[in-house]
Amino acid sequence: MPAKIEEILERARQHAETVITPNVDAWNAAGVWPREASDKAGEQGLTGLYAPEELGGQGLSLGDGIQVYEQLGLGDGAYAFALSMHNICTFAGCGYGTDAFKEQWARDLTSGRKLANFALTEPQSGSDATNMYSRAIINDDGTWTINGSKAWVSLAGEADIYFTVVKTSDEPGHEDMAMIAIPADTPGLSFGPKYDTPSYRFLPLSEMYMKDVVVSDDNIILPIGQGLQGSLMAIDIARVSIASGCCGLMQAALDTALSYSKNRKMFGGKNLDLDGIQWMLGEVATELEASRLLYKAAANALGTPEGPLMAAHAKRFVPDAAVKAANTCTQVLGGMGLLKPYGMDRLSRLSQMLRIVDGTTEISRVVIGRSLMKRAKTLPDLPVPKGFGEE
Repeated sequence: MPAKIEEILERARQHAETVITPNVDAWNAAGVWPREASDKAGEQGLTGLYAPEELGGQGLSLGDGIQVYEQLGLGDGAYAFALSMHNICTFAGCGYGTDAFKEQWARDLTSGRKLANFALTEPQSGSDATNMYSRAIINDDGTWTINGSKAWVSLAGEADIYFTVVKTSDEPGHEDMAMIAIPADTPGLSFGPKYDTPSYRFLPLSEMYMKDVVVSDDNIILPIGQGLQGSLMAIDIARVSIASGCCGLMQAALDTALSYSKNRKMFGGKNLDLDGIQWMLGEVATELEASRLLYKAAANALGTPEGPLMAAHAKRFVPDAAVKAANTCTQVLGGMGLLKPYGMDRLSRLSQMLRIVDGTTEISRVVIGRSLMKRAKTLPDLPVPKGFGEE
């Protein structure tokens, strides 16, 4: 592994250990995004992972940079998720934004001084991204006037800019879709009440409303016709990033179970001496290793024809494994696993959240199933045994 990524992964691990883990319960109690923490993440180079070095980023490949979220996930999966979405937007803005946009925003985003987030989902449509009602009208002076709403916007009211996917006509389909970045202080942009999310209250999630929002064409990230394709690529990156964060969550759950069971006295010995406990935790350990291999393979496949399918495999398998790991490790703690200081309830709820966001595991199954149907068409028909089915 190159020395640079090793250094960045170590910074991420230290950030989880010294900033996230000791404070996450207080963040949830306050119900406020910890801007001081994300500022520190920026100082450690964790907010411009894929952006070019000349714009203040780290210049990492997706395959290398996505490993950061495993380290952050050791502290909290929702925090890792929020920074992953910021990094995806920063990657898009620095890679595809106009020169004027990069001049104004790039270094603030790569440094974490300003945060970005992605707005695609709408109240009436989740994974069906083409069922979109947000509309942009292009004015005579080149500006865009946008009306509509988005749902499940993370860092809602906290981010400084929102990378928003819109349609530019009433025609069905996706050929008129584009992505434009809307600064948070733009007149007409507002947010609904925060969703009530007990185990990650510090991450603001809500609906976003656009009423006659006017944005300069300097802020076009993906022009008309490229909005959906770019959004799907962003979602694939997000899905693999979530799988990475889930591995951190699984490791945190496993370490908690090991730390408890090695000292818990039972039946004349320690819990960890019992075969049953070893088998339970051994299964978690195996699925963690398999999950790591899978998300890293998927990360390296991003941007290739195999990328969407590999992302689907990672998003299908790893969050399911994280849910199972959190439940198993809670069981190992017995009644203590229900108590807040051990954090297992938070990990269980987070694992369920990570199964759903950016495409449920069922949507991943659809992607995998369609791939299997295509493969089936390329295979020869099996001969029917003579006499089979005949009366």
